[in-house]
Amino acid sequence: MMPEKTDYLLFSKEFTKQESLPTESIQRAVEVMQSGRLHRYNSATDQDSEASLLEQEFADYLGKKYCLACASCGSALYLALKSAGVKPGDKILANAYTLAPVPGAIVNAGGIPVLTEITNDYTIDVDDFVTKARETDSKYLLLSHMRGHMADMDRICEICETLGICLIEDCAHTLGARWAGRLSGTFGDIACYSTQTYKHINSGEGGLLVTDDDIIIAKAILYSGSYMLYKKHLSRSALEVFDSLHKSIPNFSMRMDNLRAAILRPQLKNLETQCQRWNERYAVLEALLKEVAHIRVPARPEKESPVGSSIQFTLEGVSRTQVQSFIAECGHRGVEIKWFGSDEPTGFTSSFEHWEFVSDIPKLPITRNILDFMCDFRVPLTFSLDDCRTVAKVIKQVATNIF
Repeated sequence: MMPEKTDYLLFSKEFTKQESLPTESIQRAVEVMQSGRLHRYNSATDQDSEASLLEQEFADYLGKKYCLACASCGSALYLALKSAGVKPGDKILANAYTLAPVPGAIVNAGGIPVLTEITNDYTIDVDDFVTKARETDSKYLLLSHMRGHMADMDRICEICETLGICLIEDCAHTLGARWAGRLSGTFGDIACYSTQTYKHINSGEGGLLVTDDDIIIAKAILYSGSYMLYKKHLSRSALEVFDSLHKSIPNFSMRMDNLRAAILRPQLKNLETQCQRWNERYAVLEALLKEVAHIRVPARPEKESPVGSSIQFTLEGVSRTQVQSFIAECGHRGVEIKWFGSDEPTGFTSSFEHWEFVSDIPKLPITRNILDFMCDFRVPLTFSLDDCRTVAKVIKQVATNIF
C-alpha cells in the first residue's frame, strides 16, 4: 500500500497586520485633533499636554525618575548618546546583532561604532565586549536587547561599573520584559524604547527615553527641542539644572507630538495583558518548533522573563544554500521569515557587513556564522493560537522536505 500523501500546508494571514488601536486611544486622538493642539507645547494654561502625561506615566511604570517622549527610538538613542556626553571620535561599544538605527545613532552623534561578537543565544558576547572595552578604552556601551533577547544583566552591570562604562539600553524589543524580576531599561544610565508599529505599544513611529540622572534628562529635553518651554514638562529635573545648560545646547527638534502620546497612553495601561498574550503565542510556537529536526530554539535563561513578540531559531546541520531554499519555500507557503544572512539588505533587515557608513567594519566570524543560520519572524497578536500551530506545521513540513 502506498503511504498517504502529506497535505501541502499553506498559511494565509499577514505577518504585518496589527490589531486595531484601543477604542480609548481612538477617542482620545479624535479629541486632540478636534482641539487643534497637536504640538506638545501647545496646551492650555491650566492643562498638562498629552506628551507630558505620557512621560510621567511611562516613568512611573518603569519606576524611573524621568522620561522624554521623542520622535522615534532612533532619535531617542541619538539624544541618549549626546546627553551622556559622547563627543566626535568617541568609541561606542555595541553588539553586532542589531538593526541599522543603532549604529546610525552612534554615527549621527559623532561616535565610532565598535561592534562585538554575539553568542549562539543571540546576545552580546560578554567576553568579547570586555576585551574590546579594554582595547579601545571605550566608556560607552549601547546594548541592544535585540529581538527581545536579554544578556546576563547582572554580569553586564558589574562589568560596566568596574570599567566605568556608561550603559545605554536599547529596549525597542523588550518593553515589559524582565531580568530577575526587574524591567528591561532599568539597569543602565539611560534606556530607549520604540513605539513604532511593530513594537509593544503602537503610535506608528515614536520613542521614549528614560533616566534617573538630573543632568542627562535636562540635556535630552533641551536637545529634543523644548525652546524655553521645558517648564511644561512634568517629568524633569529642577529648573535650576536647566539654568546653566539652556543657552549652550542646540535644538534638534526630535519631540513627540500630542497626537501620538494620546494614542499611546491607553495602550500603556494594557501593556501587561498584551505581553501575556504574546507569550501565549510564543509558547505554542516554541514547543512545536523544538520538535522539528535541524531546528534549535535557544533556551531562555531562568532569570529572563521575555515578551515573545517575535521568535528566532537556528538551523543546524544544514548548508547555507539549504537555508535559502527553506526560507524561500516558507515564503511561498505564506510564512514570512526574515534572514540576516542575505548578501543584500532587505526591508528592515540588514547585518553589520551592510553598514558601509561605519568607518571600520570589523571581521566578526562568529556572528557572521550565527546570522547565516538564524531565522526570525514576528508573532502578531492578530494570530490566534491555532494560527501559530499552523505556522509551526508549515515550517516543519518545509524543513522535513528540504533537510
